[in-house]
Amino acid sequence: MADLIRVEREIGGRKLVLETGKIAKLCSAAVMATYGESVVLATVVRAAPREGIDFFPLTVDYREKTAAAGKFPGGFRKREGAPNEKEVLTMRMIDRPIRPLFPDGFLDEVQIQVWVMSHDGENDTDVLAGTAASAALAISDVPFEGPTATVRVGRVHTESGPTFVLNPTVSQLDYSDMDLVLAGHKDGVNMIEVGAAEVPEKPVLDAIAFGHKAILDILGLIDDLAKKCGKPKVAGDLLLPTPEITEQVRSLCENDLLAARQINGKADRGNRVDALRKALLDTHFALKPDGNVAQYQESVKRRGMAKEAFKRLEEKLTRRLIVEKQTRADGRKPAEIRKIEGAVGVFPRTHGSALFQRGETQSLVSCTLGTAKDEQIIDGLIPEYSKKFTLHYNFPPFSTGEAKRITGPGRREIGHGALAERSLMGILPSPEEFPYTIRIVSDITESNGSSSMASVCGGCLALMDAGVPIKATCAGISVGRFADDNDKNELFVTDIIGEEDFFGDMDFKVAGTREGITGIQLDLKTRGLTISQIERILEQARVGRVQIIDTMESIIASPRPTISVYAPRLVTIQIDPDKIGKLIGPGGKMIRALQDRYGVTIDVEDDGTVMVSAPNGESIEQARGEIEALCAEIKVGAIYTGKVVSVKDFGAFVELAPGTDGMCHISELADGFVKSVSDVVKIGDVVKVKVLLVDDQGRIKLSRKAAMATEPVAPKA
Repeated sequence: MADLIRVEREIGGRKLVLETGKIAKLCSAAVMATYGESVVLATVVRAAPREGIDFFPLTVDYREKTAAAGKFPGGFRKREGAPNEKEVLTMRMIDRPIRPLFPDGFLDEVQIQVWVMSHDGENDTDVLAGTAASAALAISDVPFEGPTATVRVGRVHTESGPTFVLNPTVSQLDYSDMDLVLAGHKDGVNMIEVGAAEVPEKPVLDAIAFGHKAILDILGLIDDLAKKCGKPKVAGDLLLPTPEITEQVRSLCENDLLAARQINGKADRGNRVDALRKALLDTHFALKPDGNVAQYQESVKRRGMAKEAFKRLEEKLTRRLIVEKQTRADGRKPAEIRKIEGAVGVFPRTHGSALFQRGETQSLVSCTLGTAKDEQIIDGLIPEYSKKFTLHYNFPPFSTGEAKRITGPGRREIGHGALAERSLMGILPSPEEFPYTIRIVSDITESNGSSSMASVCGGCLALMDAGVPIKATCAGISVGRFADDNDKNELFVTDIIGEEDFFGDMDFKVAGTREGITGIQLDLKTRGLTISQIERILEQARVGRVQIIDTMESIIASPRPTISVYAPRLVTIQIDPDKIGKLIGPGGKMIRALQDRYGVTIDVEDDGTVMVSAPNGESIEQARGEIEALCAEIKVGAIYTGKVVSVKDFGAFVELAPGTDGMCHISELADGFVKSVSDVVKIGDVVKVKVLLVDDQGRIKLSRKAAMATEPVAPKA
């Protein structure tokens, strides 16, 4: 079509294509983005603000259509349902870098939808979706102060050393010790997600710098598209308090609010601030229901402006106290960490449990060990796989002293759980070392900042209490940023509380061990961070992290030497894949008999890995011995002790292992002439035999005579 507009540029060795003007022409803006053979459609719709609203109603939705990968949806209805965890995490990944880049006071309804239309199985669409959504905003009339772009960076080890890979494929990520997702704009970085295997700070910083260079290339492509078809930006009416109301609120509340902000204790401080707000609104900005409609509406508007002015004054005073006086709400110094307490083994029947408390943030964590049957099957656009480690995060209303609607986990809970899970993944043993499936549940029972990092610390303690042989102790810490009104003098503070997160510029969470980083998540409210700022933050976080690790290791120094008596026993046996059929037996007869006989569960994988689980060690060892015997490779020259299971005229059949028999010819039963087989052996006898031959058809030729010849001769009397 003539109105199709297309721009393209090579990014990371593949062509990135942005198109608009052909699809979804009735929305505010739409962009079709293609990378490799993966394609996403991003749309933006803008509508007038809802009446009475006092927040920016930005909605981001991302959906992976199974047809994009040539698949059918699962379930009875065969239709896509509620978003899965991957889709929710991608929605957050799109939302977080763009949300701070709208004008202050902008309240128009903005809805962004991103659909995956094609997925090639290698170029994942999460980072592509972030770039496509930004491009759609850039060409719309929404006053978006971008554009932004999103990339992924991996690190693979080659003969020439560690090498960064831009937008690694799904296959390449299997060989990477780092999975870094980065979003930013021309002025810096404003969103970071990292999962890593104890990678030191310097390589992580280098990866961020490497990724930002690619972001600048993509921004140039978006600018090319915007120059060809971008609409003029229209801010509309911005809801901001008038200078008169702002000054009135300041003069009435500043001194009292400044004093209130210096009260130690979240509850006492919050109660005093709430009382000041209520007194201000009820005394000076009361509603006027007795007047005419216009007077009432004006009173509602003034009250809303006063409420907003009070919030802005509280933010300004909080920032001033921290930047100018270096006085935090709870009295700590900038790099001081709140008091930490903890315990392990807090519940008697869990496989592992821990309590971790930092200040007024508290997490109760449990660890459960399971078998292969407990693995979570992940079915999406990339090939199906199973997860052996899962962390679930719960944030009940009572953790903040509130009575709210009780629901399932929302986007925030899923995101926090994924961050803690990613952070602990880097210290887990390999499945070969520890074949158990592991589930961590972190229940936040008190919350005043950094509950996701408390989940990392508590989760690590619970793993050690459960006897999981982790590689090193892992802790998490958050760093915040405050600056003066001119954004010149800045101060980074360690271990931020909830109010510092609310009033500050950022929440930069870093998890890791003494050796390096395992997880990062950056949420930013200001425009962006430079590489030099990130370097300072990572070092400050490292110092704080090591302090927390010291405290954690005073609670439990290392993993317990054995797992809980209540955990299932699990062993892994490696057999020849050709023996799998023999282990399973006709129609599963053999494997069922073994499970029933010993009370165990047996799982067999295609590569010959056999996992046996049982409630106790005795039965599992008995089952293990029989499986190894059943699947043992019969070697020529080896001597076995077997039972005679059949006697024929020409010889005897001896069972070397369950389901494996060999034939000992009559001439091989004993020295000299043997008239009858029954003269030497009978059914049920246990005899030693030597393997003479295993032919091409697997038939085994045995000799009792040869086995006897190897035994020492008793001396004569």
